Amino acid sequence: MRTFRALLKLTAPGIATLGFPIVATAEATRPNILIFMADDWGWPSSPLYGDRMVKTPALEHIAKDGVLFTHAYCSAPSCTPSRAALLTGQDFWRLEEGANLLGTLPSKFPVYPELLQKAGYVTGSRSKGWGPGSLAAGGRTEEPCGRPMGKGEGDFAGFLQRMPADKPFCFWFGSFDPHRVYKQGSGIAAGLNPADVQVPGFLPDTPEVRSDLCDYYLAIQKFNDDVTKAIAALEASGRYSNTLIVITGDNGMPFPHAKTQLYEYGVHVPLAICWPERMPGGRTVDDFVSFTDFAPTILEAAGLPVPEAMTGKSLLPLLLSGKSGQVEPQRDAVVVGLERHVGSYPMRAIRTKEFACIRNFATDRYPDNYGRGGPSMEYMIAHKDDSPEL
Repeated sequence: MRTFRALLKLTAPGIATLGFPIVATAEATRPNILIFMADDWGWPSSPLYGDRMVKTPALEHIAKDGVLFTHAYCSAPSCTPSRAALLTGQDFWRLEEGANLLGTLPSKFPVYPELLQKAGYVTGSRSKGWGPGSLAAGGRTEEPCGRPMGKGEGDFAGFLQRMPADKPFCFWFGSFDPHRVYKQGSGIAAGLNPADVQVPGFLPDTPEVRSDLCDYYLAIQKFNDDVTKAIAALEASGRYSNTLIVITGDNGMPFPHAKTQLYEYGVHVPLAICWPERMPGGRTVDDFVSFTDFAPTILEAAGLPVPEAMTGKSLLPLLLSGKSGQVEPQRDAVVVGLERHVGSYPMRAIRTKEFACIRNFATDRYPDNYGRGGPSMEYMIAHKDDSPEL
């Protein structure tokens, strides 16, 4: 009950600035903000979390220079509400139409890139940002993640070359990897050995599933390769040390019992954060953190006030503490949920290190399968009568 009451406080609308001292105010010293966001990259798909099948050098680079989080959770296992929660610093169920895939993000909910832009930051984004959904329906005229790079503007390195020397930037480096659809057999064709795959216990251990997981791993590696190139460009620009960098995925992997579900593989995501100029690196932190914590963290690092409506809590005390393990004892649980992906029924869950309590509402509705198709799902449907586990 102590944990439950603490969680209720976290979801209350009146959380104000969190009392952590402002760390940067001068224009020249404010940190740059860089988010690397994968699409459907879930825990534990990295050697840092025990899955040695897939190579994730970008995650390892940022973790080496900063903090690797072992208990990071998206707000919802669906891209639109997950990203909306990250941008607004609010639990997704508070965002009205922003709680659903293909919804909107009402303009009355401030997002951290807009607040940074008003404070003098240059914003930008590439590839997948917020959504999918309709920005116009919510009264917005601009991408909430930052101004999208247009054709002819090049890549992230081009953005850096155009940056004024005296201005900080806020950039969202989005990707469509490792979202489906995959080219079937591409992972094995690229040299991934299906015999080395660690098949999760909730999936059937068959050649079809092993090959499907290899395809997923290959897409993760492509995202990491893209991020590695972006980091190299940032280092070459001389801005790396004073950049707060986040690398993560918006929800779990696109397989049955993962994406669109509140089980561990649906909401637990990889996360590393670094700020080389300010943060002691090479640490692993076990505190529970949520996507709602990102916006307050970014605003405080930039020396800006945190809107009272934000329900997340700044991670700066963890990041700057120099400590590993469980840093803040009160961060012992997280609340996640889902309203609607394409079909499905609404759900909420409380997760601790020992337990997950999931509440399903309106279970007469059909469970959501969108975004989780492919060979693994097809195999399970075709063989659903072969085993009670399927």
